[in-house]
Amino acid sequence: MRAQTKAIVIALSLAFTASTVAVTAAEAQQRGERYRVKVCTKTKGGKGTVIGGLTGGTLGAAVAGNGAKTEGAILGGVVGAVAGNQIAKKKKCHYEYRYRR
Repeated sequence: MRAQTKAIVIALSLAFTASTVAVTAAEAQQRGERYRVKVCTKTKGGKGTVIGGLTGGTLGAAVAGNGAKTEGAILGGVVGAVAGNQIAKKKKCHYEYRYRR
């Protein structure tokens, strides 16, 4: 008999808690209270493209073989610019609270 009484008490307490949470959420929507929103911004990566292109061009010219410094600089600059752009692009997200009116 005690096990049944415990089960009934637990079931009633869970039901009361669930109804309280539902009522609180409904009241918050009606009163225009705050809610949490995820806000994301993307960076364009322009600085990374320039820095990557310059670094890649310098390294490409230094690594290139005999008489191919120009081609090495061009190829290194292009690869560096693409890599720098992709590395610099970032998606920054944060949460903020807003209020309903």
